[in-house]
Amino acid sequence: MSGKTILYVEDNEFNRKIVRQLLAKTTYRLREALDGEEGVASALATPPDLILMDIQLPRMSGLDATRQLRNDPRTAAVPIIVVTSFALSGDEPKATAAGATAYLAKPYSPRALLAKIREIVPEG
Repeated sequence: MSGKTILYVEDNEFNRKIVRQLLAKTTYRLREALDGEEGVASALATPPDLILMDIQLPRMSGLDATRQLRNDPRTAAVPIIVVTSFALSGDEPKATAAGATAYLAKPYSPRALLAKIREIVPEG
């Protein structure tokens, strides 16, 4: 059984480990990228079913990466959930303006993240 692919663009190993463990019990397949440039390259090479995008990333911000993916026909329709720890700084409107499908502020509960993922791309 082949699950849907999620690309997680996140430079923090602890956060990647949490999502890895969360998705291990599902049918989703997880790909990881450590910065915005790597995330864009990975998504364009093999478009995933969903992208989890951190905002604060080395080499290219998550917002810039989201804009770039939205402007490419290969990834323009891929849902992007922007995840940020800067919830109070007005990032939600910036994320929406960049083309994010949804927005989740850290710290979030893993259960809430999984519910949001399943809402946008159901398992199966």
